[in-house]
Amino acid sequence: LALVVPFRERFEELLVFVPFMHKFLNKKKIRHKILIINQVDHYRFNRATLINVGYMESGNDTDYLAMHDVDLLPLNAALDYGFPEEGPFHVASPELHPLYHYKTYVGGILLLTKKHYHMVRSSRTLVFFVFKGKQRFREAGRSTQTRSETANLCVQCNGMSNRFWGWGREDDEFYRRLRKAELQEQFKVDPDGGLTNLLYQVESRQELTISSAPCTIINVKLDCDQSQTPWCLLS
Repeated sequence: LALVVPFRERFEELLVFVPFMHKFLNKKKIRHKILIINQVDHYRFNRATLINVGYMESGNDTDYLAMHDVDLLPLNAALDYGFPEEGPFHVASPELHPLYHYKTYVGGILLLTKKHYHMVRSSRTLVFFVFKGKQRFREAGRSTQTRSETANLCVQCNGMSNRFWGWGREDDEFYRRLRKAELQEQFKVDPDGGLTNLLYQVESRQELTISSAPCTIINVKLDCDQSQTPWCLLS
């Protein structure tokens, strides 16, 4: 498991997060590494692009990701962080998240295989369903115990869009990538952006131990094409 944490200047939370997650995952006997993707440029925070960077920097020794906010901790020991064999698994589902309760929310903590995160083209179909109260996607034709609704596979997932500078909506856009849902008038899926147009520079890597818990801090500078996304600039 590559635990990918998009990060900027939230050091007090990080001091709690890293040892807590290391202990939590060890109890579950889940091999893991914690990657703190620290944005050090002068642009607005870009959570989605930092997660893309985390995917790219996660190495060949991991096979699935946890897209994980630093301010969320799994206080219920029964929460599942295992390999998402049935498809993307939303740990911080709407009925559990302290703030966001709308049914299409997939932010906070989302597990998915690196294959699904990178997938660009496929003729398969994913089915969206609810299993034990959690949102999941699976390939069509595979049996499940519970199903609420169906949707097409993310034919062009390609990671997350790099256009979301500042807070919000990157999760909603990623949900639409996974579901290929009918687009709303005011909010469309970015058709081209993702891993294929990701631009960044790793300034440094630091291996740290926080209360005996190891983590890797990857300091990155993101690139912004101001002709395409001028809102990346801080006003």
